Amino acid sequence: MKRVTLFSILALTALLISACGGTAKPETVNLTVELSEYAFSPSQIELKVGQEVSMTVVNVGQLDHEIMFGRDVMMMDSRPSGFKMDMFESAHVEPMMVSEAMGEEDHAAEEGHDGFMVFLPPGDEQSTFTFTVSEDMVGEWEIGCFELDGVHYDAGMKGSLVVTP
Repeated sequence: MKRVTLFSILALTALLISACGGTAKPETVNLTVELSEYAFSPSQIELKVGQEVSMTVVNVGQLDHEIMFGRDVMMMDSRPSGFKMDMFESAHVEPMMVSEAMGEEDHAAEEGHDGFMVFLPPGDEQSTFTFTVSEDMVGEWEIGCFELDGVHYDAGMKGSLVVTP
């Protein structure tokens, strides 16, 4: 009788553990993205719905750089100047800046960029922001730097961010 009770308890425990495993929240992701001439490292990022992301962006290059996330490159005077669809805005997600470089808001207005962006001058400047990946972000998004009237983007400073359910 004791063996049957022990077996029943063990079976019930195993069933509860396996049932809880299917609905577990994806683990928190801490990313560092380096900006240089003319690349992002890593250039491909994969995230899952529900993950909390803490992204630190570091300028390791010699020039000003920015990072934006979106779809459909917008053209201004025949030059790439940002995205028509901002990933965060379209998903109704507002990233929270934990630490930011000086002048980000001024730079965005000066460059005519819409949507979320992080601007970093050279000199190992860094900025950190957090957000939770939402279902509205599912799909493939582009990462881009549009400095110098799109020269950085044209030179290959782009990447991808893929969000899966």
